[in-house]
Amino acid sequence: MVKTIWNFGDLLDDNGAHLGDNNPALIHGDRVVSWPEMTERSNNVARWLLANGAQFGDKIGFYMRNQPEYTEGLAASFKARLTHVNVNYRYLDDELAYIIDNSDSTVVLFDVEFRENVARVRDRLPHVKIWVEVGGSGDAPDYAVAYEDIASTGNGAPLEIERSPDDLMFLYTGGTTGMPKGVMWSHQIWRDANLDGMRRIYGAAPENWEDHRAFVNEVGQHGRQLPACPLMHGTGLFTALGAFLNGGAIVTLENKTKFDPEQLWETVARNGVTAMAIVGDAFAKPMLKVLDANPGIYDLSSVASITSSGVMWSMEVKQGLIKHIPQVALMDSFGASEAVGFGMSVTTAEGVSETAKFEIGEHCKVFSEDGREIEPGSDETGLIARGGSVPLGYYKDEKKTAETFRTINGVRYAIPGDWCKVAADGTLTLLGRGSNCINSAGEKIYPEEVEEALKAHEAVRDALVVGVPDDKWGQAVTGVVELADHSETDEDTLRAFVRTQLAAYKAPKRILFSPDLKRAPNGKADYKSIRAFAYAELGIEA
Repeated sequence: MVKTIWNFGDLLDDNGAHLGDNNPALIHGDRVVSWPEMTERSNNVARWLLANGAQFGDKIGFYMRNQPEYTEGLAASFKARLTHVNVNYRYLDDELAYIIDNSDSTVVLFDVEFRENVARVRDRLPHVKIWVEVGGSGDAPDYAVAYEDIASTGNGAPLEIERSPDDLMFLYTGGTTGMPKGVMWSHQIWRDANLDGMRRIYGAAPENWEDHRAFVNEVGQHGRQLPACPLMHGTGLFTALGAFLNGGAIVTLENKTKFDPEQLWETVARNGVTAMAIVGDAFAKPMLKVLDANPGIYDLSSVASITSSGVMWSMEVKQGLIKHIPQVALMDSFGASEAVGFGMSVTTAEGVSETAKFEIGEHCKVFSEDGREIEPGSDETGLIARGGSVPLGYYKDEKKTAETFRTINGVRYAIPGDWCKVAADGTLTLLGRGSNCINSAGEKIYPEEVEEALKAHEAVRDALVVGVPDDKWGQAVTGVVELADHSETDEDTLRAFVRTQLAAYKAPKRILFSPDLKRAPNGKADYKSIRAFAYAELGIEA
């Protein structure tokens, strides 16, 4: 069978030609953009960019929060054969300049919210040819063009250019060490990986264009995907992109600056949202709290799935959500910016999966550091590896590419550094990223499993665990805990509780308390700042 060639721009063109005015593509509050309207607007933007200096393969930075223009601009970039670059909107000047410079972005789409930030770094980025300001009242600065002006100007016709399956999309990841690195995904590789996931969920996936159109008509066009986490991170971007390419609608929350769980459920009920993307308990706990306080208030009958990726999602919170949404499938996706489909854990009303346990992906294996395959059921820890549809590597970083993307027994794998154990039945138990592993008296302790034990205590809202220098232990396991509202407990109580969940040597030697663990908007932990907090509290010199 001849393999079908896929390109995101071609897929979106095809969707736009077959979906009508009654098919929403973008929903944001009261604003609904239909597929025909989104198609015309994104075509206008793509054509304008190419007419004003952008070249095929140029990089285009996206510096904005979740909003319709992110997804619409994404469509325009694919249609113009430009390479998407995600820009973390929390970056300060040096970080902002670094990401735009390192990616060689020649076009930057930025929200009016960040106008002053752009003004401060613009002179440091002479290679940027086009600045496009999103939002505002049309009074873009003299160095920029207003997005709305170019989106609403033109005939909206398809570009009629030949695109390639090798066109690229970048996903910049902070990783665990060093400066952010751009993971290079070709359209074909990402689509193939996405189809692997669809086969796992639906039992089948489109194998050709005829199949794709049938799927869009029967399933895809009815999807309403709400990325609660930022589109500028992998979980939000990849889940939204999967739904978008299959003809669904992307629903974004009106409150762009702060996660508002009440607004989320109101939006779900108003728009018939079918799927959501979150990042672990940082999102799920406040979502559950609102439902517990308002049982039966929201119509949640449309919700088929909630997907979390990036951090662990506790079983107690999953069970709580299922009580309010009995038909929902709660999916823990084990993946990384460097690969998707390492494993999946699905929890429904009929069955509850244990926290951190995943069914291993079809193309995955577990290897030791020296490339020896770990025997399932051996209780030996190893590194999860994904073969098949994996990225090309890191942009302009051959050394890191060689370390992460390795060929073992003739097969190329992505090995981002996540440690796990593999049971005799192939089930994975995720232990954590190796760079955060704590070595205490010769024992390897993975922060994530200690964090989950702490979070199982009713008084704990959130917890992070780091290792700090210790004369006796080498590194001492140290927990930093954020208590739930109106809850009280103490260090000894929590330490004793962890010992009921884990081996005693894994229990924190110290537990500190903080009112805010300062997770990123995507729910991921900032271990660097937590470690600095622990050092300061314990009087340890960095």
